[in-house]
Amino acid sequence: MTTQAVPVRVTALQVFARTCGAEWLRLWTVKATWWFVAVAASIMIGLGAVAGFDAGGDSPPPPDATAWTAAHFTVLPALFLFLALVLTAVTSDYATGGIIPTLQWTPRRTILFLARTIVAVTTATALGTALALASALAAFTGAHPALDLPLPEGINTLTTIAFVFATTTALAAGLGFTLRNTAGGLVAIFLLILLLPLVLPQFGYHWLTTIADLLPGSRAVYLLNGEPTDRGFTHTSSAIVLLTWSTLTLLLGHLRLHHTDANH
Repeated sequence: MTTQAVPVRVTALQVFARTCGAEWLRLWTVKATWWFVAVAASIMIGLGAVAGFDAGGDSPPPPDATAWTAAHFTVLPALFLFLALVLTAVTSDYATGGIIPTLQWTPRRTILFLARTIVAVTTATALGTALALASALAAFTGAHPALDLPLPEGINTLTTIAFVFATTTALAAGLGFTLRNTAGGLVAIFLLILLLPLVLPQFGYHWLTTIADLLPGSRAVYLLNGEPTDRGFTHTSSAIVLLTWSTLTLLLGHLRLHHTDANH
């Protein structure tokens, strides 16, 4: 008497959960991830401590200054490290050829796209927000009792920082899936976040300034530091611009993953 094996049906949700677990392990078994996080932590906490000791020195800080100000100004230098972390997490498979066995293991490309994006973006956002909190605590400790740490301002600050991290790292993930090249993605991020928003307004043409105003870097800086103040930016319009950029790049990345061979 023989028994017939009953096939086990695996749902899409189970495949997605397993893929997220694999992406999590893959992210943290790469040395580059630990280096990115270590350097970002050194920058953010170190600058927060420096700001705190400076505020607690001989010259009194402004009356409205709090330790949360340090969190705002320490995010931008470290933001590029988290953008590079997400970009590397997406593109490293293409550089090594590992994308082919990855897609053989997870042939449903939409599930792989969602899992890789969610794990990388969520990790970068959580770590960046936690380090922003740590930088504020470092500033508070170094300046105490010169600087306060009010809870309502802290909630608003950390929410804004988390939004900037989430949208910009999603942009990096989308560029990674679209370009499939680490160097090209880093150049694109550098242009969109830092160089073009600074350079284009310097030419004095209104249309170039308008383009700069619509770039994600201009709006990220405004949400973090409140500058520039003379170009009609608002928190709502800045959030819409960042969401639009991240959504469009993710859409392009998903389309390329779906319609282009893995080795192209």
